[in-house]
Amino acid sequence: MKGMFCKRFIAIVTVLTLFFSMFVTFGRAAAETVSAIDVEAGSAILIEANSGKILYEKNVDESLAIASMTKMMSEYLVHEAVDKGKLKWDQKVKISEYAHKISQDRSLSNVPLENGGSYTVKELYEAMAIYSANGATIALVEQIAGKEVNFVKMMNDKSKEFGMKDYKFVNSTGLTNQDLKGYHLEGTTLDEKNKMSARDCAILAQRLIQDFPQILNTAKIPKKTFQEGGKYPIDMANFNWMLKGLIKQYEGVDGLKTGTTPEAGDCFTGTVERNGMRLISVVIKAKSHTARFDETKKLYDYGFANFEVKNVYGKDSVIKGYETVRVANAKDKDVVVQTKQAVSLPMPKGNKDIYKKEFKVLNKEQEAPIKKGVTISKMIISPKDNTDPGFLSGKSLQIDLVTKSDVEQANWFTRFIRKTGSFFSGMWDSAIDIVKS
Repeated sequence: MKGMFCKRFIAIVTVLTLFFSMFVTFGRAAAETVSAIDVEAGSAILIEANSGKILYEKNVDESLAIASMTKMMSEYLVHEAVDKGKLKWDQKVKISEYAHKISQDRSLSNVPLENGGSYTVKELYEAMAIYSANGATIALVEQIAGKEVNFVKMMNDKSKEFGMKDYKFVNSTGLTNQDLKGYHLEGTTLDEKNKMSARDCAILAQRLIQDFPQILNTAKIPKKTFQEGGKYPIDMANFNWMLKGLIKQYEGVDGLKTGTTPEAGDCFTGTVERNGMRLISVVIKAKSHTARFDETKKLYDYGFANFEVKNVYGKDSVIKGYETVRVANAKDKDVVVQTKQAVSLPMPKGNKDIYKKEFKVLNKEQEAPIKKGVTISKMIISPKDNTDPGFLSGKSLQIDLVTKSDVEQANWFTRFIRKTGSFFSGMWDSAIDIVKS
């Protein structure tokens, strides 16, 4: 009997212990999902890719050396040239002495290229995107712009077009000028190197993915052979170790670009997609090759644990409370407006709405006729919390509101009556003001 009592007592204590341990564990896990993180790097940023909403930031506006993350801009300009018909993937590119000379330096990321030899744009692009091949990058650059100096101008011009602010490109590869074997641009010094802020790297990565989503098809390739079946095949292993099958693999990672030089340290711009939410991360000046991926994992774990994307408005949605915009000379003065594109935003898990919205008419004097689909006002979305870092584009996100249908001009008689009514209304108001005074 006494033994039975002891067994029951032990069972009760065990159950209570398990219960309270589960409670404590749950409480700790809940706390972890909202806790802040500290990324050990010179600078870092995490954004939701579609909206550009900043989810984490550290020293994001300091311009730092970025090494081969430079090649994201070179990749963008290659895709743009193909898109505009100035370049074809199967087009042959002849290798210059400069591209050849750089490609022979095996202390750098390279596939050896034959001086005067020919390779397809696709072969060279894959070598650049997968293996960060510097000689291959230079060959593509010269094919597009004739000389690297012209291409570097394109890089800086495109950065300005994107609204980037803390950047400087002095070459197309991300190497230091000392590594270019005397081919560095005239007017630049040997110790100059490409620089960008973490914010600008995120802007570039976002534009690269949005404008040319097919880039991920190449960026996610873990291993490939350059000129497979050719005379001198080269095995290329992707330096992005977070890809599937590699040593730091992280589910959903499919890009984007690493970078390493003594000046830049170890850098990584990455992207990952899970459950309909794509994140873009930037880590600059991490402590080691592996640390840049460990710090990126911190960012991704934080992002997926704390946020989820919510569809706020669909494409062609009429916003409740802001259905119309006044157009004075239109047949129907109150013109219906709708969203130009769908609006989705990252929200903290738990459905907490962290945003506020306001509306802005672009031109109060705008006149009909106006075609369907013309932007005549904007919805401005911004965080309610003034300490929130906001979006890549600034504190707010602007959404175009367009005319739902063609806006006809009112006939001359209607316009005359409206103007006359407005005139006498003004006189009447003035008279009332005089009487009141």
